[in-house]
Amino acid sequence: MMQRRQFIKGSAILGFTIAHSTSLLGESGLYQISIDRKVRRILSSDKVSVGTLPVIRAFAGNHVDHVSPFILLDEFGPSAVPAGSEPLRVNAHPHAGVTPTTYFMSGSGHHKDSLDYDFQIEKGDFMLFSSGRGAIHMEESGQSLVDEGGQYHGFQIWLNTPAQYKFEAPETYVFRNDRMNTLIAEQYSIKVILGKLWGAHSNVRTLTPAFYYHIKLRPNARIDIPIDGQHNAFAYQIAGAVELAGQKLLKPTQLALFERQGDQVSLFSKLGAELLLLGGEPLNEPVFSYGPFVMNSREQIKQCIVDYRAGKMGNPDLVNL
Repeated sequence: MMQRRQFIKGSAILGFTIAHSTSLLGESGLYQISIDRKVRRILSSDKVSVGTLPVIRAFAGNHVDHVSPFILLDEFGPSAVPAGSEPLRVNAHPHAGVTPTTYFMSGSGHHKDSLDYDFQIEKGDFMLFSSGRGAIHMEESGQSLVDEGGQYHGFQIWLNTPAQYKFEAPETYVFRNDRMNTLIAEQYSIKVILGKLWGAHSNVRTLTPAFYYHIKLRPNARIDIPIDGQHNAFAYQIAGAVELAGQKLLKPTQLALFERQGDQVSLFSKLGAELLLLGGEPLNEPVFSYGPFVMNSREQIKQCIVDYRAGKMGNPDLVNL
């Protein structure tokens, strides 16, 4: 049996901001700074269904030049789950060449896979299903929702796996909420899920540099987030509204793609807001995808299909039990 791994190191730390010379943009309240990232485009999300889950999809395999190393972003819920109801469920399905990540904002989930992992994921937890050369998993709402009911809400966001690791052995990792690092200041809180920010380091290891911040802004909050000038950055609005460079307003379920120029993303919210800010070093590799398989060539996709049909990724019937 493959050894189960769980990273639990971390602590909450106090955040801070860095001062810059600034000027106000008219009545907007957002600072104008020469190193701000400009907004390339604001996208609206689509409503889709995955299994019995209602999903809001921001992107899936497109806009790769501006979202890599990520390749899909789904917000599941928020959905009210009555106590005693059947779980919301996505039956057993394969993945290869990609790392689906799951982050719960409310409610709970149940993960089971062909690697002999079977566990509950609670509010604030984060997990990675590093599929490598291929594995199968099942996802559904968790036992606490079945017992007590409540809101089911979170994100499944896929990290593309670099070419050199596409055929590594698959693995599953869980990172519990009480061991994750959060920056707390008067105007904001930022949970550092991936990457590092102002002394807060995520304990999640990624194959290439990536960041994933869950940001909450209080009314009239202004904040500048440093970004490596060679890395991609994009923002997904969860609640409220946030103003970006150029007085662009980002509303719930919208996605902002930033230009790959400038050393920071500046945010302002008049009434308060909640959003995700993600990005990282672009892979700059060819992308060929077929459903849950994400590879670098058609030949690799064909091999994934052959391996799945031959049972090399596991038995979906056993995972569904």
